[in-house]
Amino acid sequence: MPLLIGRRGAFLQPIAHDVGQFLSHLLNFLLPALAMAVLVPALARVVWWQALKSAGWWRQVRWCAVLNVAALVIGLLVMGRDGAMATYAGLVLASALTVWWTGLR
Repeated sequence: MPLLIGRRGAFLQPIAHDVGQFLSHLLNFLLPALAMAVLVPALARVVWWQALKSAGWWRQVRWCAVLNVAALVIGLLVMGRDGAMATYAGLVLASALTVWWTGLR
């Protein structure tokens, strides 16, 4: 496996660079879904604190995380790229419906 020369002349292993770049892209892809999964149930408890007393916060976070990641993956497959506004609208809709389904209905 040939070595690549970096900007300052340092030798880099292409495998290590590719793995780090992949993990960076994966984290940046999943971060909106995971942030919404934590923030939406927390902020919903501020607004509907009485109605959401019996609903488990961690349960809502887990369901939101799973459905938000699914919304991002579906948006990526349908739109062909990441970051489309329709994908983020689906992310908001998935979070809101999850909070409603797990605690407000």
